[in-house]
Amino acid sequence: MRRRRSAFTLIELLVVIAIIAILIGLLLPAVQKVREAAARMACGNNLKQMGLAFHSYHDANYKLPPGYTATGRYVDGTNDTAPGWAWGAYILPYLEQAPLYAQFNWSLPVPSSPASSTIVKGFICPTDMTPTGPFEVTGSSGATMGMAPPSSYAACAGGGVSTTAATGNGSFYRNSCVRLTDIVDGTSSTIFVEERAFANVMGTWVGAIPGGYCNQGAMNQAAAPGKLGQGAGDLVLIHAGTNNNPTGRNLDDASSRHLVGSNFLFADGSVHFLKNAAGGSSDAATLQKMGTVAGGELTTSIDY
Repeated sequence: MRRRRSAFTLIELLVVIAIIAILIGLLLPAVQKVREAAARMACGNNLKQMGLAFHSYHDANYKLPPGYTATGRYVDGTNDTAPGWAWGAYILPYLEQAPLYAQFNWSLPVPSSPASSTIVKGFICPTDMTPTGPFEVTGSSGATMGMAPPSSYAACAGGGVSTTAATGNGSFYRNSCVRLTDIVDGTSSTIFVEERAFANVMGTWVGAIPGGYCNQGAMNQAAAPGKLGQGAGDLVLIHAGTNNNPTGRNLDDASSRHLVGSNFLFADGSVHFLKNAAGGSSDAATLQKMGTVAGGELTTSIDY
C-alpha cells in the first residue's frame, strides 16, 4: 500500500507540475503584453513631454528650435554642420534639464562640451536597446569625430526623400525657425518627432557632430558590415515615410522595438501610435504628407 501511495503521489506531483507549466505558458504572453503596453505608454509620455517643451520654447522665442544650427555655408550636410547643436539640446530647459543646458558652450562644436555626452532618460524609449553611456560618432574613415548620448527619437525634417536634412519642408531642418503659424497643413496632422530605435539607427538628440555619420545600429535587420551611414544631419533628423519597413537599413525612417508600430509626436502636442507602414503602402504615402508643414496635401485617415 505504501508503494502504491508513493506512486500515486508521484503521479499527482507530475500532474501538478504539468498544470503549472501550462498556466505559465498561458500567462507569459499576457505578462509580456502588459509589460509592452507599459513601455509603450512610457515612450508616449516621453514624446508628450517633448511636445510641451516645444510649445514652451515657442512661447518664449516665437518660433520652434532649429533642427540643428550651422554657421557656415551648406556643402554636403556632413562636414558643414558646426557648431551643430540640435533641437533636443535647445528644449532642455523645458524638460527640467536647465543645469545641463547651462553647461554647453553654444559657440563651439558639439563634442567640445563634455556635458554634451550626458544621457537624458527622457530621450530613451524603454523598449529600445541603448548603451549605458555615450557612443562613438565616426567619420568616413572610421575615426571618432565625437561622443554623443543615444536617442530613440528624431525630429521630422519633412516628407519623403526629395529633401535633405538641410533643406527640409518639415518642422525641423538646418537652421530652421518654423513658427506654429507656418504649419498651414494643420498642427493635428503634422509630425514633429518620430521614434527611431537606436538599436536600428545610432542617432542622438544633442547635435549634428561635424564630420560624423549616422550609422546603422547593432540590431538593424539589414545591417551591412562596414557600410557607411548617412550625413551628420541625420544623427538628429528624419523624414516621414516608412514605419518599421521590413526591407533596407532605413536610416531615415521611423522604427521602434514595439510590436506592430511606433509612437509619433504631432505639432498640436498629441502623441499617436501608428501601425507599421512599409514602402509603397497607402499609409506610407500618408506619413509623407504628414511630414510637411505647408505641402497643401489632403491627408487620408491613418491607422492608430
